[in-house]
Amino acid sequence: MFRRIRDVVDRQLAFFDEEDGDLLDAVDRALDKYNRADREEAEELYGDYQLAIEAATDRLAEFRDAYARTLDEDDGEQYVQEFNHGVVDRWRALALTIEES
Repeated sequence: MFRRIRDVVDRQLAFFDEEDGDLLDAVDRALDKYNRADREEAEELYGDYQLAIEAATDRLAEFRDAYARTLDEDDGEQYVQEFNHGVVDRWRALALTIEES
C-alpha cells in the first residue's frame, strides 16, 4: 500500500507543479523581493511572502483533502502523511504551512 500511495502522491505533486506552478512562482518571486528589500519595505514584503505561501499551501491542501476523502480512514491518514512529506521534499518553503493545514 505504501508504494501505491507514494506513486499517487508523486503524480499529484507533478500535476500540481504543472497546473498550479504559478503559485509556486509567486512564492519564489515574493521571497526574492523580500530578500532584496530595504529595511523599510522588509516587513510588508515578508507579509506578501507569507500570503504567497498560504495561497500555494491552501491549494495543495484542497487537492490533498479531496483525494483523502475517497480513501478509508487508515489509508487516508497514511496518504495525508505521505502527501505532506512529498510537499516538504519538493517545496521546503511550504513545510510549516502544509503540516498545519
